[in-house]
This record gives sequence, C-alpha cells and structure tokens, in this order.
Amino acid sequence: MNFFSKLFRSRDKPTNYISTHWPFIWGQSTSGQTVNDRTAMQVTAVYACVRILAEAIAGLPLNVYQYRPDGSKEKLYSHSLYHMLHDEPNPEMTSFIFRETMMSHLLLHGNAYAQIIRNGRGEVVALYPLLPNKMDVSRENSGRLYYTYTRNSDEPNGRQKFEQVVLPREDVLHISGLGFDGLIGYSPIAMAKNAIGIAIATEEYGATFFVNGATTGGILEHPGIVKDPERLRQSWKAQFSGKNNHSLAVLEEGMTFKQMAIPPNEAQFLETRKFQINEIARIFRVPPHMVGDLEKSSFSNIEEMGLNFVIYTLNPWIVRWEQAMQQALLLPAEKGRLSFRFNVDGLLRGDYQSRMNGYAVARQNGWMSANDIRELENMNPISDEEGGNLYLINGNLTKLKDAGLFGQTAGGNDNNES
Repeated sequence: MNFFSKLFRSRDKPTNYISTHWPFIWGQSTSGQTVNDRTAMQVTAVYACVRILAEAIAGLPLNVYQYRPDGSKEKLYSHSLYHMLHDEPNPEMTSFIFRETMMSHLLLHGNAYAQIIRNGRGEVVALYPLLPNKMDVSRENSGRLYYTYTRNSDEPNGRQKFEQVVLPREDVLHISGLGFDGLIGYSPIAMAKNAIGIAIATEEYGATFFVNGATTGGILEHPGIVKDPERLRQSWKAQFSGKNNHSLAVLEEGMTFKQMAIPPNEAQFLETRKFQINEIARIFRVPPHMVGDLEKSSFSNIEEMGLNFVIYTLNPWIVRWEQAMQQALLLPAEKGRLSFRFNVDGLLRGDYQSRMNGYAVARQNGWMSANDIRELENMNPISDEEGGNLYLINGNLTKLKDAGLFGQTAGGNDNNES
C-alpha cells in the first residue's frame, strides 16, 4: 500500500521546497563543454536571440487600461502604475532597462523576479529586479508561497557574506517560463545545453585550427629508432606550430610527415556552424533572418516571417508579462477593472501599399473613419466640419433579401401603365 501511495500522489499536496537552481541543471554537455548563462551568451546566436527578444519586449508601449460600464476601455494615464511601468520603475532604471533585464533573466534562467516596494496603502511605488540564480521558492505549512533571496556582502546593504532575505509572495513579481509544475520555469539554456555545447565546441575547434595557422596535425615517421621522441615532438611543435606554421621544414634521416586530422571541409565545419545557428534560433523561436541567416529569405516571405515572429514568438511572452503584472501589481479592488496591455500594432503593420488597401476597404464599408485611420498612422485628427469622424458606406450595396426588388417594382409599374 505504501508503494501505491508513493506512486499515485495527489496534485493538491505540493512539496514545501521548490528549488529554482537544480531543475535541468546547467553543466557539462555531451560535447564536453560547460554550458551556463555566461558561456551560452558568448555564442553569437544565443546572444542575438536573447537581445532580439529582450529589446522587443522592452521597446513595446505598455499601457494601463480601465474598463468602462459599457464594456469599452480607456487608457489610464493618471494611475501611478502607468508612470512606473511606462517611464521608470525605480529611481535607478528606465522602463526599457528594467524590462530588458527582466526579459534576459527569463530567457536565460526561465524565471524573472522583481521586488515590489509598496507604500502604507499597499500601492506599488517601485520595482527592483532580483537575480534569479539567488532566489529560492518555498512553501509554508499553510500552503502559502514565500521567496528566499540570498544576498552577498558586495550588494547594497549586504552586511553578511551570505545574507538571506525572506519575501512574501505579495512582495515579488514573478514571471515564469515553461515549467512542469506551473510555478517554476525551466531554463531554455539548461534544456538545450547539448545543442549549445556543440556550438561552443565548433567555435573552439575553429579557433584552434586557425591559431595553428590553418594546418591540421599529423605524425612524424622515422625509419629508425628515435632516442628521445618527446624532445623531437617539442622541437617540431615550437618551430612549426602557431605563428611559425608557415616556416620551411627540412626532414632528415628519411623522416616523413603524414597528416592525420580531418580538414575542416571534410568535417563540414561551416555546415555544422550554420546548422547550430538555426538550432539555437529554433530554441528561442526566432526567425533565422533575424539572426543574420538570409539563405531562405526573400522579398516575398520576409514580411510574413516578421508577422509570425510577433504572433507566435512575442505574443506568448507578452501574455506571461501581462498576466503576471495583473496578478502581482493590482490591488484586490482594482482587479477586474484595470488591465495591462502591450501595444504591438506597430510591429504588425504591413508595407505602405497593404495598409492603404486595408484602410480603403475599412473606410468604404463604414467601420473606420478618417480620424481612426489617421490615428493609426500617427497623424493629427481633422475636425468634424471636414468629415473627420464620419462613417461612410458604399451606397451601391444591397441586402441579399432585397436583391431584384427594384426590378420587380419597376416591372409592376410598367404593367400597371399598360
């Protein structure tokens, strides 16, 4: 019975300790390379993907909306959260830097944490990002979550070498990535460390090859017996490796040199590097053309790939941000009335001709006015006297049930006249 109780454990009985450090831990990959956040960011493809996503989220306009009784919504510029999220979340950072830092934590560690500073009324007055590798999530016996942050002595107000600060759940903004328990996200770097390890190993192989003067290693063969092979090896290496690789070698006593290492072209060095770029871009769901691979890009599909990037890559991250902020930053009385929304309309805009064709259809069918179109194009509105707020429809359109009614009426009149 004890065996089955361990096998079929209830989901509503979570453990009291949830570590953010060890799930799918960083470390040595199958290629022998150590993969962590520092070494991964030295791979240009990883750095490019993290920078693209972090800067995209950081650069989007973030607004606070209030719902009206009729179901519509309006921007709430007077709310303190608007100034904090749109301009500066704390006196040391701008909104762009704060969101960029949080998003980089989320992409590398799978979790992003920020300490919430509140006033006496419980309103949020500041947000400070916290390093995710120093945070642990635990659960009290009552079931409430709390966060333990380990602060070093070199950090501000750090008195001891390792000082632990316990933060309640309501004082932490926690944005988590993909995870298996719904609480802690797993690091994409740790999950894909083997693919990133191959990229690191490939770069290391290329660096070693070119440091050696683009010449592979080999074997010195002697027809007789060499009394001191180690001295011969070191002498050859000192004279014909590295910068001296292109020196003229003179082989005496019937010695011959045979190349043993596989040349880069036979090892498919460039093909491997190109594949690993696409592999890393696939991990972060970034289109290859955004990391410099334009092999399969053309004028006809690059705009579509950009739209897919917004819809299928940015949008899930945006939803995570919006829902986490709504859960942690709003007061209980504000939930249901206020919401946070990122504005991605600028990223979804097509080329000029496509936009004008779309505006023409909307204008002719009466669901957009001239001022609606001018607002989307960042133009000033025109007055009502000039027809700025008029909604016009095409007068030639007729209801389906009324099709042919005019002809029947005209025919009836002709018969009456005859």
